[in-house]
Amino acid sequence: MFIQVRTESLYACPQTGDPSRRISGLDLKERVAALDSMPIKTPTFGKWASLPTLFLLCTFTTTAFAKSDAETNGASPGEGLPGIRELVTTHHRVTIGGREIAYTAKAGLLTLKDHREGSERADIFFVAYVKDGTDPETRPLTFSFNGGPGSSSVWLHMGVLGPRRVLLDDEGFALPPPHRLVDNEFSLLDESDLVFIDPVSTGFSRATDAEKEKAFHGLNEDVEAVGDFIRRYVTEFERWSSPKFLIGESYGTTRAAALSLHLQQRHGMYLNGIMLVSAVLDFATIRYSEDNDLPFVLFLPSMAATAWFHKRLAPDLQVLTLAELLKEAEAFAGGPYRAALFAGDALPEDEHAAVAARLAALTGLDGETVLRHRLKPTVFHFFGALREDEGLRVGRFDGRYAGVAPLPFQSGGGGIHFDPSYAQIFGAYSATLNDYIRRELNFKTYLPYEILTNVWPWNFGDEFSTRYVNVGPRLRDAMVMNPFLRVHVCSGYYDLATPYWAMDYTLDRLFLHPDLRNNIEVAYYEAGHMMYTVLSELERQKENLARFVRSASAQEP
Repeated sequence: MFIQVRTESLYACPQTGDPSRRISGLDLKERVAALDSMPIKTPTFGKWASLPTLFLLCTFTTTAFAKSDAETNGASPGEGLPGIRELVTTHHRVTIGGREIAYTAKAGLLTLKDHREGSERADIFFVAYVKDGTDPETRPLTFSFNGGPGSSSVWLHMGVLGPRRVLLDDEGFALPPPHRLVDNEFSLLDESDLVFIDPVSTGFSRATDAEKEKAFHGLNEDVEAVGDFIRRYVTEFERWSSPKFLIGESYGTTRAAALSLHLQQRHGMYLNGIMLVSAVLDFATIRYSEDNDLPFVLFLPSMAATAWFHKRLAPDLQVLTLAELLKEAEAFAGGPYRAALFAGDALPEDEHAAVAARLAALTGLDGETVLRHRLKPTVFHFFGALREDEGLRVGRFDGRYAGVAPLPFQSGGGGIHFDPSYAQIFGAYSATLNDYIRRELNFKTYLPYEILTNVWPWNFGDEFSTRYVNVGPRLRDAMVMNPFLRVHVCSGYYDLATPYWAMDYTLDRLFLHPDLRNNIEVAYYEAGHMMYTVLSELERQKENLARFVRSASAQEP
């Protein structure tokens, strides 16, 4: 069995080789001329809400936020590194765990090239933080990204790992605009250098030829591109000898698991560890369909937790602690409920009635609704039904959130895919990131920073053309090849996008040798997809990630 990390709070989580990339080095008149001669590309900001398969936010790295001081503003574009454009270096200080840390930030574009022809393929935007005065041979290096697919790295960057974080209230709810950043006293920068990667089409990352963007929009295509970035980065900045980690969130965990094997097989790069935040490796666990009962079973505990949080359960269940309730929900979901779904129409009428009643009790839904859905209410129905009598809809990324339910005919972010938990914090992360990149990191560009954009259709390849995507076997193969590879999973109880029990199910089916099972650990949080929005859980998450990085960096043969 994998190790479970629990603490008291859990009870007792734009085209082209275009001139735009060189505009910052021109005077005002030259900039205007350059812009006038530039082809126009209208950026696409996808309606994430209309894509129920997006598992947003996924994320890599941890660090505490650093405050700019007088020496911070010495920007020096470019440093003679081949294939890196518009590199800007700034210097900062931040206090983490009571200790002041001096660090250097670099923001720029790393150009990916065709290895055979030498032609440019894409510019990848990155932000890197390196603690000053450390030895690269012993200093850990963490590469971070979020998910989507189509998400930039903003969520892990500005929410948990970076030296600055978005200011929310202590429970993770947004404050009124204008939004602010604060120093991140829980940054992972005291333990590891951090590199935040925006995959092609996200952030400021763009394909050199806009017509060929889709060449990067696929499971394997994306892994190859991000893998090539990582290889180039450790080469250009001489970090091959450093302990190396990946951290991804949501679909970023899918990318990280696949990358762990790709980096080994393609580049001979063996990692010390990967950190998976709100993970999904096997899409059969979260994709509803008539012939797939798994999601109905695996979402149920998180639906119960959400109903409990909103006090929509009967008194005998509402009085339970969250831990006690989850135990009840898991027992029912994995026992009578799973058996009833397997039986289908063969289920005796009395058993059907009993299962329907218990399912309604644990989810806060009415019995008639459960029967009408033939014991298969989806989480998408649950969002609108739980507090429908109050005109409210609960969140997908975080079930603790509730917002005014949109009218059924609303479009442009309304309707059945509206997620109040995403709407709550999107503005805060977008405004602060755009200000921070340009004003504190001094990276200047006219491009819009694509927080979350439409990269669909996403190519999952021939391997998964007739079955659900599952990169669990790739992670298992990576661990077999590299028995020192450690895995840390962060799961939120109120996550209704990538539920915690679905990841538990996946881990239990990696079929690892017993000696490798102990290389996996899981930490659970009383929060949702982005558990770090809750201040107390952010503190716990920092402690867990820091301990994991220290342990995986100091392994003995």
